[in-house]
Amino acid sequence: MSPSGTQVELRHGAYSAVVTEVGATLRELRHDDRPLVVGFDADEIRPHYRGAVLAPWPNRVTDGVYTFGGRERRLALTEPDRGNALHGLVGWVRWDVLAESESAVELRHALVPTPAYPHPLDLRVRYALDDDGLHWTVAATNTGAGPAPYGTGPHPYLVAGAGRVDDWSLELPAARYLAVTPDRLLPLDVEDVESAGFDFRTPRQLGDILIDHAFTGLAADGEGVARVRVRAADGGGVVCSWNAAECPWVQIHTADRPGESGHRIGLAVEPMTCPPDAFNSGTDLVVLEPAQTHQTTWTIAAL
Repeated sequence: MSPSGTQVELRHGAYSAVVTEVGATLRELRHDDRPLVVGFDADEIRPHYRGAVLAPWPNRVTDGVYTFGGRERRLALTEPDRGNALHGLVGWVRWDVLAESESAVELRHALVPTPAYPHPLDLRVRYALDDDGLHWTVAATNTGAGPAPYGTGPHPYLVAGAGRVDDWSLELPAARYLAVTPDRLLPLDVEDVESAGFDFRTPRQLGDILIDHAFTGLAADGEGVARVRVRAADGGGVVCSWNAAECPWVQIHTADRPGESGHRIGLAVEPMTCPPDAFNSGTDLVVLEPAQTHQTTWTIAAL
């Protein structure tokens, strides 16, 4: 069996995708056989969180410690070199395939309560291809008796075309970003993007800039949709879009991993319902009441 479990292949028109059982992961997404995300092989253990679903929190919980409902909780440090709890609890678990068709699949995972996160959740992920691209939906229902802290986001590394991140241009409609410490990426203050050279509201080439930050102050269109566009030198590219009110944050990472084969080969674009360490700050944290469901969708499409 593949390390990532069952492989579900989807197709609609020029789009094709592969979704895996482990992590409900988007392993491949292509348009006319051009990759739109950095993928990985079926016989390969997923590198890092490439294409994974992040829940019940995206990004980091500092020191793995948080307080909710007057009780301190301690999460496993899944980013031990920085001492943080990274990207939730469902990135390395098996999900059940509930339904599938030629162009769509729905997966489910029942999150079991633990002392670190004592909140049972019914999690559903749906991937659907149509003429507008891939629609990636995450829904969570609190099946417990008390309120539960919650956040979510995806982890695709977008591919604009030939070359690497340095060769591509980025259009990011964000006015502010969350400054972090250089070593552990601990949250500091929200600052204007101009202060760090992170203003990509007008598209420009990324070059050798290093970004691993959460952005906010998103400008949306008349329908409330925010769009991040990444383009190659030939004008082709990829766009990620979502409801800016549902996900007022987006993590951008230039995939800086010197010495690794994945160094700067894709740009992580991760719309998030909340910023890093929201379990402690409470900023934009979703609190799910018993029987309440939270749902949000992202779309990835070719340019």
